[in-house]
Amino acid sequence: MNMKCFWVGFLLFCGFFVVGFCDQDGFLSISCGGNTSYIDSSKISWVPDGEYVSTGNITTVKNSGGTSTSNVPIRYFPNTQGRKCYKLPVNNVSSLVLVRARFLYQNYDGLGKPPAFSVSLGRAITSTINLTTNDPWTEEFLWSDNKETLTFCLLAIPDGGSPLISSLEVRPLPQGAYASGMGDFPNKSLRKSYRINCGYANGSLRYPLDPYDRIWDADKNFTPFHVSTGFKIQRNFNLSTLRESPPAAVLETARVLARKEVLTYNLPLDTLADYYIVLYFAGIVPVSPSFNLLINGDVVQSNYTVKMSEVSALYFTRKEIKSLNITLKSITYYPQINAIEVYQIVDIPLEASSTTVSALQVIQQFTGLDLGWQDDPCSPTQWDHIGCEGSVVTSLELSDINLRTISPTFGDLLDLKTLDLHNTSLTGVIQNFGSLQDLEKLNLSFNKLTSFGSDLENLVSLKILDLQNNSLQGIVPDSLGNLVNLHLLNLENNKLQGALPQSLNKESLEIRTSGNLCLGSSTMTCNDVSSNPSIETPQVTIFTKKKQSGHNHIAIIAGAVGGAVLALILSLAVFLYIKKNRSEVTYTSRAAAEMQNWNIATEMRKWNAAKVFSYKEIKAATNNFKEVIGRGSFGSVYLGKLRDGKLVAVKVRFDKSQLGADSFINEVYLLSQIRHQNLVCLEGFCHESKQQILVYEYLPGGSLADHLYGINSKKASLSWVRRLKIAVDAAKGLDYLHNGSEPRIIHRDVKCSNILLDMEMNAKVCDFGLSKQITQADATHVTTVVKGTAGYLDPEYYSTQQLTEKSDVYSFGVVLLELICGREPLSHSGTPDSFNLVLWAKPYLQAGAFEIVDESLTGTFEVESMRKAAFVAVKSVERDASQRPTIAEVLAELKEAYSIQLSYLASFEHGS
Repeated sequence: MNMKCFWVGFLLFCGFFVVGFCDQDGFLSISCGGNTSYIDSSKISWVPDGEYVSTGNITTVKNSGGTSTSNVPIRYFPNTQGRKCYKLPVNNVSSLVLVRARFLYQNYDGLGKPPAFSVSLGRAITSTINLTTNDPWTEEFLWSDNKETLTFCLLAIPDGGSPLISSLEVRPLPQGAYASGMGDFPNKSLRKSYRINCGYANGSLRYPLDPYDRIWDADKNFTPFHVSTGFKIQRNFNLSTLRESPPAAVLETARVLARKEVLTYNLPLDTLADYYIVLYFAGIVPVSPSFNLLINGDVVQSNYTVKMSEVSALYFTRKEIKSLNITLKSITYYPQINAIEVYQIVDIPLEASSTTVSALQVIQQFTGLDLGWQDDPCSPTQWDHIGCEGSVVTSLELSDINLRTISPTFGDLLDLKTLDLHNTSLTGVIQNFGSLQDLEKLNLSFNKLTSFGSDLENLVSLKILDLQNNSLQGIVPDSLGNLVNLHLLNLENNKLQGALPQSLNKESLEIRTSGNLCLGSSTMTCNDVSSNPSIETPQVTIFTKKKQSGHNHIAIIAGAVGGAVLALILSLAVFLYIKKNRSEVTYTSRAAAEMQNWNIATEMRKWNAAKVFSYKEIKAATNNFKEVIGRGSFGSVYLGKLRDGKLVAVKVRFDKSQLGADSFINEVYLLSQIRHQNLVCLEGFCHESKQQILVYEYLPGGSLADHLYGINSKKASLSWVRRLKIAVDAAKGLDYLHNGSEPRIIHRDVKCSNILLDMEMNAKVCDFGLSKQITQADATHVTTVVKGTAGYLDPEYYSTQQLTEKSDVYSFGVVLLELICGREPLSHSGTPDSFNLVLWAKPYLQAGAFEIVDESLTGTFEVESMRKAAFVAVKSVERDASQRPTIAEVLAELKEAYSIQLSYLASFEHGS
């Protein structure tokens, strides 16, 4: 019988709270510094913190409230630099959680110096702990977020000592609680100031009486009168009307001011801030009192009535207050209040752009170092090497870190104003910065860079460009003169030659050029000097003028004239000697080069390869390279017309982008073997006069990028069925490269500008000449330096430098998203979270939310066709390459989407 009563009582108890659980669902109780799990006197399970934190030291201290044998573990952080963080899983419990932390010093180190430090939740610094004033110290926060994990960090402050912590608890709270009246305070967290169980003086109350394990403090510090616990909540009370679900044990007691008309709580606050106040009322007395409610002297609620057998709550916010006075003035009967909660409102800083965070994490992987870059780069404190303006990353300084190459992911940091990569072992071409339109200071000094590239001319905001102490060769590009804001250009100690461009002749521009032996000289003079190191470059010294006697003056003039004549004779002799030897060398070199070119051409003809053009023929076809139709990091593309009238695209490589002779031969051989209707055809090549030129068929329709985003964009003409046809054509071309050619080929730079269109809008993939071959039948990847275009690059490719066909699939997935959404992969428009097309579009399309589809397509597509295309696009840009489809699978899905759209149009036309 007793057992039966127990179970009846247990079930009534669980139903009484109307909270959906009676156990510890979602509870996380962490013993910081502990090494064993245990269950406390409240039947709450505790676990060690090793799974949630990766740094810090552990020790034990005497429990302040226990005996001398009662020890409590703590974790302390003697290295006070950076964030010391716990990662708390919260995704499976609730969108609103209570986080409670306890800090205990008790002179564990024998120094008698209690520490002071700050703590943060997520991006917000929530409080400062000063164990000099209270030891132990408990903090409690309410946090709402949609993240899978919540970061709780301890942040050292100057001269504050070593941060420490003894316990950390996470408790789920009811959905929608503590939100009423917070409309003026979006994106906030709450820090507990008071939680008072009014009318109860016999200690604090918590779990299991409060199933959410909130600690309700006794009302013993407030006078003059408490109602006893003789009142009980009646069974017909509906506690679920309050989203906060205060426990019945709290509501069954109240403070009632008998024989007086005014009831007051004076609550001091520890900081000037904004505060959130919740007042609870329950009709537990046999009358219905009415009263006016005042906060800090202002009437906030008139004639408020507590009705018998009902529960209610009032919610208020107060801005910039340092103390709190809550007053109830009686109208009828006596004023009454059952519970009070007061929270400091804490700002949560805006989140940094997900594009920026992803790019920085890739850069960290690329360095091979643990830079401590976790969570948000700007809040609660800025990462090392990072500078922010609000939530925007505006500077990055990675000097003295061995980067070796300029990763394309730097191009994703669209808001950078300062980038310092000096002394980072960078080599090769200056590239992958072209999208940094806000960049003002770029420091690439003390590296091994050899070529300017073409990206610098796009940095329209650049003010300071420091390239000193590199190995830059050739001439200074004229395009630098287009940087209208540039006021300092440091080119010292390089290997530059020739005259400075006239475009750099500006009063506002300071140019430093010392240490370039050939800069300012003609090419011939530079070659003369470099080929004869025994001839010293003339040095000019400027002396301060001094008064001289007439005799000395004449002697100096005579000496100078004689020296000049002698120098002229010696120079003439040296010049004649060099000229004679150079003629012999030049003749020999030219003969050898012509023989080599003849051998190469002969060898290529044996392959039945593309036509071999002479440089003279190329110049004639292009009208001396008159019309540029494209530019890239390799060089320029010119419109040409062959003798038979056929139009061609002539790609001329820059000197610095040229391949070795063997590599160029292999490339031409590869391209000459590829014939597919959806791949641009190689018509011929030229390899003479130090030129590497490829001649392709000309497609008059331009690129897909031209149609989507060009100055004279024709996006309106790109219907959904036409976009699908272009996608199918391009997928066919890539499928041939991956599966139809031998050896297999990985494109490496799939993007809209590398998909060209003919007059009938048939699509062909181009620029696979820079691709990589997979020569072994069982090979899974090719290891190579990162090459491609920011916004299209496979995330795994950034860090592993291993190419697979799935890298092309990712890039093609981005192209599909562009066709669906009608916007570029990287953009400054909209909010920071919309800058990266993949990160922005993916969640919408996964949810079938087609409102992000290009507005020019609205009402013209069949939903199932769009759904199929969106599905394959989203799968193609999965971060994990193993989760992406093959290009053959992509092609199959696109064909189905295309067929569905064709059927839709046919039925539409038939119906009309």
